[in-house]
Amino acid sequence: MPALMPDEETMPATTLPEDDFLVDAQDLRKSFGDVRAVDGVTLRVRAGEIFGLVGSDGAGKTTTLRLLVGALRPDTGRILIGGYDLARDVERARAQIGYLSQRFSLYEDLTVLENIRFFAEVRGIPADRWRPRSMEILEFVGLAEFVNRRAGQLSGGMKQKLGLATALVHRPRVLLLDEPTTGVDPVTRQDFWQLIIRLTTQENVAMVISTPYMDEASRCTRLGFMREGRFMIKGTPSELRAVLRGRVLELRGHPMTALRRIASEDADVEDARAFGDRLHLRVRPGRARAVLRRLPRRIRTQGVVLSEARLIQPTLEDVFIALADGVEVEA
Repeated sequence: MPALMPDEETMPATTLPEDDFLVDAQDLRKSFGDVRAVDGVTLRVRAGEIFGLVGSDGAGKTTTLRLLVGALRPDTGRILIGGYDLARDVERARAQIGYLSQRFSLYEDLTVLENIRFFAEVRGIPADRWRPRSMEILEFVGLAEFVNRRAGQLSGGMKQKLGLATALVHRPRVLLLDEPTTGVDPVTRQDFWQLIIRLTTQENVAMVISTPYMDEASRCTRLGFMREGRFMIKGTPSELRAVLRGRVLELRGHPMTALRRIASEDADVEDARAFGDRLHLRVRPGRARAVLRRLPRRIRTQGVVLSEARLIQPTLEDVFIALADGVEVEA
């Protein structure tokens, strides 16, 4: 898979030093009637970073991205993209943004190449440069052999790759992706993330991406867990996992229903949840060893098979569930 080559003539001028933030959003707020969709969001992203927005439906992820791309104006707050104020210098700011929405929004009656040509010409890329640029992008995303296929005939994963290609046609420095892999198969999801990682590492793009998948969240440079329009916590994946260190136990046994019921009855167990064929328990701070001493005996005296009980490193799923339950944690 080839790297994309720089083209100084198509890159917008910037006032930023290399080590500064390409995305700098401060105290964003946005309401729709009585609903506060975004409530005091602040985030900064440098070139080469992937910032993940994680949260349940309605948490404010999409509204945050729409504010960053300029599709919505914040009620309060300030957004700088590549050093340009999105409110005062909108054209220069938007020239540095590539955006991929949650839903496929291209022209299904046009071919792959025609779609990219359309967006290239909308961006003002001259005819002598849009075609080689388009072919370069299509090779990069793996669609070079489908240039004449109508977009409506592409699979879901291929449509998302085409959407990414159109977002890259003007060589943006900032990419905003709204749940780009929702609804695609696992193999395509893996391929898409390889593209994302290569864009950040090789092309030095700053990226903000929303995702409902914790395995994808773990690939981000930094994360922000959102609820009710706010960041509940921000940090690197390892920093966020560390907030529950020493508080997650894993049980294996059967029947699972009885195992979960008995574990939930323990006064020091805050949550018991199935993770595949295992049970994760979130316990009160400092009580993991006490639970491990008494719970196995209680389980076995009730005729339930317990094959393993151990303290484990928390997963991002454990952290997400804890935050959704309203547990107070600090990174």
